[in-house]
Amino acid sequence: MPEGEGVLRRALGAGDLIMLSIGAVIGAGIFSSIGSAAAGEFDAAGHIIRTGAGPAIVFSFVLAGFACALAGLCYAEVASMIPQAGSAYAYSYATLGEVVAWIIGWDLILEYAVGNVAVAITWAEYFKSLLGDFGVVLPIWLTTGYRTALLSPDPAVHGLLNTAPHVGGVAILVNIPAFAIVALITWLLLLGVRESARTNNVLVAIKLVILTLFVIVGVTHLHPENYHPFAPNGFSGIHHGAAIIFFAYIGFDAISTAAEETKNPQRNMPLGIMGGLAICTVIYIVVGVVLTGMVPAAQLGVADPLAKALTVSGFQKTSAVLSLGAIFALTAVLLVFQYGQPRIFFSMARDGLLPRWAARVHPKYRVPWATTIVTGVAVAVWSMIGDAGETYDLTNIGTLFAFVLVCIGVLVLRYKDPTRVRPFRVPFIWVVSLGGAATCVFLMNGLPHVTWIRFYVWLVIGLVLYLLYGVRHSVMRRRAAGESIPDSGESW
Repeated sequence: MPEGEGVLRRALGAGDLIMLSIGAVIGAGIFSSIGSAAAGEFDAAGHIIRTGAGPAIVFSFVLAGFACALAGLCYAEVASMIPQAGSAYAYSYATLGEVVAWIIGWDLILEYAVGNVAVAITWAEYFKSLLGDFGVVLPIWLTTGYRTALLSPDPAVHGLLNTAPHVGGVAILVNIPAFAIVALITWLLLLGVRESARTNNVLVAIKLVILTLFVIVGVTHLHPENYHPFAPNGFSGIHHGAAIIFFAYIGFDAISTAAEETKNPQRNMPLGIMGGLAICTVIYIVVGVVLTGMVPAAQLGVADPLAKALTVSGFQKTSAVLSLGAIFALTAVLLVFQYGQPRIFFSMARDGLLPRWAARVHPKYRVPWATTIVTGVAVAVWSMIGDAGETYDLTNIGTLFAFVLVCIGVLVLRYKDPTRVRPFRVPFIWVVSLGGAATCVFLMNGLPHVTWIRFYVWLVIGLVLYLLYGVRHSVMRRRAAGESIPDSGESW
């Protein structure tokens, strides 16, 4: 593809941003991880890893939503002040300096790219279930990633390492549906932001209809006894549930990556962020109440808890419709996350922290085509061989850490640049900023120890890359040294 100027097209309004937010948020969390949050998590030997919230999952949603609301207010202020692609990376660059910005940019890969691996694999599970409803059964070795089989506590799945076709002594276990959907989304994103937004609007409308159908059907089969005990593991279960269910909220910040493609971002970014978050929280609470009333919470620790609840209640046909709805919902999440990650890379490349080719914009479609392709290939390949379970927690801790830095950053900027025009101002800044950071850290403490180890390793790798490349190519450092740097509007 030819290179183009580093300028994106402003084409999105407040309604588009709210729909993008709903598209990103309502997906794998409500269709998958809600089950583990309610039932708890267990290892292959049946030992408990994390306690579940039970019917009190609604309080887990409130706790996670509260943390996101505080962080969302901080996002709204800095997004209205700094309407650039790059999300929390761009804000940290302006408030906390280049080193912290690099850390958060590297960290955001966990939210967008790694998170999308989990979403793509979950999408493939629902797609496989839907095909099964029509009597179509794909070979299991073509719908199961190698690491899924390696890590699964299910003997039948783990046994695929021996029964699947082998080449050179290595089992061929690839998730072709997951690979295919990421490839399709990548192609769509290369067509332009306006086309991507229209597709997302359609997908959001469909999944809202499907969730409404679930609620309408579900309320006719509620069993009051399923709500007792309401919180079987007390606040500990609610806390652990919130740490798991946080995956259901990640993505509301993804719309901040669209700041450079938004009309009147000073007004529309706060509306999009807070409006989308409020709508999603209400939807989650309603679905949580209905779900745990239909089926005992202990039975919900499956990959497709909503579909199981309908099946157990005797609504097999509605369950098939729900699987179709989940496919549309997860496609929307994939679309928004695959939209966000390339723009973070694009922003980092303009600052010299990534190679200059990563800042290339297509002259016709006005999208960062190079980073869109790179992100698409990386996520598609990882989805083909990876496991969803091991990516959920890593995505959660990475996202929460980004929120912590944004909450602190908005307070720092109030004192670092107090006279700067703020189209939107966070009310009660000390309470919201510090409260948001503290709440996010509290949720991070609900994640397993192994997740923290992986997170530290990831940050160390990022710092090494920064020292090897970013320090020497940084636009900020080169300008400070008096070097001539092409501005972002020049053709790269």
